[in-house]
Amino acid sequence: MAGASGAPGLSPGGGIVVDVSGKVRRPGIRRLPPGSRVADALAAAGGVRDGVDVTGLNRARLLTDGEQVVVGVPGATPDGAAPVAGGAGTAGAGAGAGAPVSLSSATVDQLDTLPGVGPVLAQHIVDYRAEHGGFRSVDELREVNGIGDRRFEDLRPLVRP
Repeated sequence: MAGASGAPGLSPGGGIVVDVSGKVRRPGIRRLPPGSRVADALAAAGGVRDGVDVTGLNRARLLTDGEQVVVGVPGATPDGAAPVAGGAGTAGAGAGAGAPVSLSSATVDQLDTLPGVGPVLAQHIVDYRAEHGGFRSVDELREVNGIGDRRFEDLRPLVRP
């Protein structure tokens, strides 16, 4: 999504928009400045509810526009992103679960689960995303170093922007 500044990955106000859900005081859509981290999203949602274990939550991770941060819900990934292995009623899934992997929010480890994608190529995808502010379409995957026509055709049905 292009923002008012013209930069991809930013909402029209020049910031990012994230969905904070799970065991936070005020779940919902939050508008945050560019460069915000999971900790900022949690603060914007009123903080984590009392008694919720956040030991595995990477509160220092940078957020991208359109991302979901899930807190204290079984099946959510430790870094607070939407789950990768699809549990009941969850968004986002790994290659084996049937739902496409988000190119704009998946971690290196999550991308590494895709066929033909190892840790080096997964890092290239994350680097491209960071440099270009996310993915606006699956076709942008062709621009990532190491993605040829055949690999793109294999990955196309398994990913989403």
